[in-house]
Amino acid sequence: MFKELYKKSIKLAGHKSSKTILAFISFIESFIFPIPPDVFIIPMTIAKRDEWVRIALIASIGSVLGACLGYFIGFVFFNEVGIKIFELYGVDNTSFLKEKVSSEGGVIAWMTLLAIAGFTPVPFKLLTITSGFVHFNIFYFVIISALTRGSRFFIIAFLIGNFGPTMKKIIEKKLLPLSILIGFLFIILGYAIYNFLVNFGS
Repeated sequence: MFKELYKKSIKLAGHKSSKTILAFISFIESFIFPIPPDVFIIPMTIAKRDEWVRIALIASIGSVLGACLGYFIGFVFFNEVGIKIFELYGVDNTSFLKEKVSSEGGVIAWMTLLAIAGFTPVPFKLLTITSGFVHFNIFYFVIISALTRGSRFFIIAFLIGNFGPTMKKIIEKKLLPLSILIGFLFIILGYAIYNFLVNFGS
């Protein structure tokens, strides 16, 4: 099923309304759709390399808005809707989730998981829904989502927009390790800033 969705996604990327489609796909991918926006960003940016900033911005805004809806689903409709989405991705045990953020260490761990999911191909949608379910701080949630998703999409669009189809092959082959590496760098930087603010406040 996912392979068919992938092929259809490639075709939609060349549609005349591709930017609207990109916004919609970026939106629904944050809480249910399995194909990441990168599938649209790459061919769209190759076709319109001078519009890479606009393409990345559309994907980022759509993704963050979708993440907020995912948060709302988890916050209000987890038992009715959220669990169904989890089951779609083969996750049927959600009883441990609230304990994950029951302490300060848990909150930091959850922020780390959210950052990794936002920047890498890890299912971001499961973290957006769960964040609402565990009542994770909405301010932190939006900031982390915007930084990680925005960084990911802007980096991909920048590389494709400035270095063309050659970069496409590299990104498609090395997207996961590169994303994880850059994601961890962001997490380390964020953790350092967090510690500085905590120590400065005390």
